[in-house]
Amino acid sequence: MSSDALIDLLQIILLTVTTVVVMITAAFKRDHGLINSLTQAGLFITLLIFVFIEPVTPLQVTPLLIFDDYSLFFSNLIIVGAIAVTALAYPYFEKHHPQNEEFYMLLLTATLGAVVLVCSNHFVSFFLGMEITGISLYAMIAYPVHASKAAKYPLEAAIKYLIMSGIASAVMLFGMALMYAMTGTFEFNTLAASAAAQGSELNPMLLIGLLMIIGGIAFKLSLVPFHIWTPDVYEGAPVPVTAFLATISKAAMVAVTLRLLLAAQAFEFGQITLVLSLMAAASMILGNLLAVMQNNVKRLFAYSSIAHLGYLMVVVIAAAVVPDMLSIESMSYYITAYFVMSLAGFAVTSALSNAGKELDMVSDYQGLFWRNPWLAAVMITVLLSLAGIPLTAGFIGKFYIFTTGVQGQLWFLLTMLIIGSAIGLYYYLRLIFTMLQPAVDGLTSDPATAQIPFGTHAVLASMTLAIICLGVYPMPLINVLQSLAASF
Repeated sequence: MSSDALIDLLQIILLTVTTVVVMITAAFKRDHGLINSLTQAGLFITLLIFVFIEPVTPLQVTPLLIFDDYSLFFSNLIIVGAIAVTALAYPYFEKHHPQNEEFYMLLLTATLGAVVLVCSNHFVSFFLGMEITGISLYAMIAYPVHASKAAKYPLEAAIKYLIMSGIASAVMLFGMALMYAMTGTFEFNTLAASAAAQGSELNPMLLIGLLMIIGGIAFKLSLVPFHIWTPDVYEGAPVPVTAFLATISKAAMVAVTLRLLLAAQAFEFGQITLVLSLMAAASMILGNLLAVMQNNVKRLFAYSSIAHLGYLMVVVIAAAVVPDMLSIESMSYYITAYFVMSLAGFAVTSALSNAGKELDMVSDYQGLFWRNPWLAAVMITVLLSLAGIPLTAGFIGKFYIFTTGVQGQLWFLLTMLIIGSAIGLYYYLRLIFTMLQPAVDGLTSDPATAQIPFGTHAVLASMTLAIICLGVYPMPLINVLQSLAASF
C-alpha cells in the first residue's frame, strides 16, 4: 500500500484505534468520565487529521473506497456530529447506571460505519458501512433498557428498528445481486459501462435491482412509505441516539446515495425518477400533516425529518437534468443545515432529560422561555430555521432546493414543497407559542432550571451559531461546496 493511500485511510484507522483503546480501558477501569473523555479526544484527533489527508485526495484506495473532497467533507461532518452526540451522552447517562462505558464503543463503531459509507465506491463497502452503523444502532437504541427508570420504550424501539432494518438490508442485498448478475461488477463507477458492454443497460432485471436498492435506501432515509418505524424509534430511543439517527445516519446515506445514482446513471430509467418523485411528494405532504397531530416533541421531529428528507429528494431527482455541480452543492448545503438544526434541537431536549425521565411532550415546554431563556432561544432559532425563515440556515437550504428544482423544471415537486412548508409553519410556530406562554406554577425540581453541563452548553452554542452564520453569511461554506462539487 502506498503512503498516500495510508494517509487517506488515517481517519478510518484512528476511529478503529480509538474504539479499541476505549474497549481495553473500560475492561481495566470502569469510569464513565474517563471513557467519555477518551472518546472525545479520539474523535477530535480524527477530525484534525484531515489537514494531512486533504493534499492527497482524490485517490481510489482499492476498488472499495474513494477519498476525495466529497467524501472528506461528509466524513468530517459525521465526526463533528459524533463529538456533539458524545457531549450530550455524558450528562444523559450519568445517572442512568454506574457503568455506561459500552455505549461509547457502540457510538464509535457506528461512526466508523458511517465514515466507511460516505467513502464507498463499491457495493461491498456500501453494505459493510451500512451494517456496521445499523448493528451498533440496535444496541444504542435499547441501551437504557436495564435502568431502574428506563426512558420510554427503548426495547420496543430497538426491536422495531431491527426488524425493519433487517428486511430493508435483505431487499438491498437481493437488488445488489441482480445488479451484479446484469453487469458483472460491484463498483459504482463501472456499473453503467459494464451494463452497456453487455447490452443490458435497459434490461428490466437491472431496473428491478435498482428499485430494490432504492427501497432499502428509502427505509434508511425514512421516506414514505418506508417511514413507519421512524416516530416510534425516535420516541423510544435515548435522546443522544435519536440525535445520531436524525443526523449522522441520514447524512451518510444521502451522501452515498447521490454518488451511486450519478455513477450508475440510474436516471436513464424514467421509472427511477418517477418512483423517487412519488416518494418525495408523499414524504413532504404526509410528513408535515402527521407532524401537526403530534404532542410529543421527538415524534414531531421524526415526522419533520420525513418531510425534510422529502425536500432533499427534490435535489437528488433534479440531478437527472441539472448539472452535477449544482445538485451536489445544493444537497451538501441542505444536509449540513439540517445536520446542525437537528443537533441543536435535540441538544435542548437532552438538556431537559436524562435516562430516567425525558421531558419530551409539547406541554413540558410550556413557559420554557420564562424558566430558561437560553434553551428557549436555541429551540426558537431551530424551529424558525426548520420552517425556512430568512437569516437562518434553513432558508438558504430551501432556496438552494428551490433553485435546483426550477432549473430541473420539477414544478410538481416544487408545488409539494411549498404546500409542505406552509403546513410545517403551523406546528413549528405552535411549539414556539407554547414556550412563550406563562410558566406552569408549582413545578418541583424543574429540569429547565437545573445546571446544564459545559458539554451541552458547547453543543447548544456552536450549533446555534452555525445556524445563524450559515443563514446570514453562507459564502464560506458555499465556496467550499463549489470546489467540492467541481472535484466530484
